[in-house]
Amino acid sequence: MELVEILGRRRSIRFVKPYKPVEEEKIQAMFEAARIASHWGNVQSLRGVAVFRNDAPQEVLDALQAVVLGWQIKLAPVTIVWYVQPDAVDEQADRLREVTAAGAMGFGGKEGRMKALEEVLLPIFEGIRDSFKAPGLNEVDCGQGIAQATLMAYELGLGTCCLGSPQGPQILKALGVPDPARLLLLQTVGYPLEHWEAGGQRPRMPFEKLFHKNSFKTPFPRSEKVVAELTEKGMFTTPGPLPERDDELEFLKHALGLKGHGLL
Repeated sequence: MELVEILGRRRSIRFVKPYKPVEEEKIQAMFEAARIASHWGNVQSLRGVAVFRNDAPQEVLDALQAVVLGWQIKLAPVTIVWYVQPDAVDEQADRLREVTAAGAMGFGGKEGRMKALEEVLLPIFEGIRDSFKAPGLNEVDCGQGIAQATLMAYELGLGTCCLGSPQGPQILKALGVPDPARLLLLQTVGYPLEHWEAGGQRPRMPFEKLFHKNSFKTPFPRSEKVVAELTEKGMFTTPGPLPERDDELEFLKHALGLKGHGLL
């Protein structure tokens, strides 16, 4: 399956098979995909804890389920707790030495680039190091890692759904994650129970309201030819709601014992 078609598929799957465990090897593959994602300065501040419902301590499960839409976590065989570790910035010098020695920085010969790193770049970064620990750039690059893990999950036949939580400190404490880590999100992982279309492609804001060319005043020109090509390749699918979606939700609600959950 081509990437453009994968992008058109619904990877946000809320209903998974609670009775079908997810193999540790597949979670490892998701982590491997996240690990090789691009990250500024090679810092790699993205971290994750995979919580397996069948053998995790009860206090950990209780902490995870105290969130909005906690029923999804109760159903999912695995929930990945993704968090950012700002202190990773303290190791930036060593990480930059690694990528510079590998020729990834794109300047100078081997001796010249190491000298430039030590004498020019590292002193600059040292002076602004603490500012890079604040929310911002780290979270952006962590998002790239999570996106790669999500694509890997889809490739392996899994469905995932990302959930936010205001109980970040409590969740990280229950997992034993040291300060000053910050929760990014929870990602449920399991084998899909609902159809991959999940009711149809979700509505999105108009293209021209989101993207611009050269200035905010000029919407980026949207070529209908490109839209047609991407549609043909499967990136744009049938818009929701599909006619059978309400019946599908009603079936899933009863099959999973979710009566009384008004959000369904």
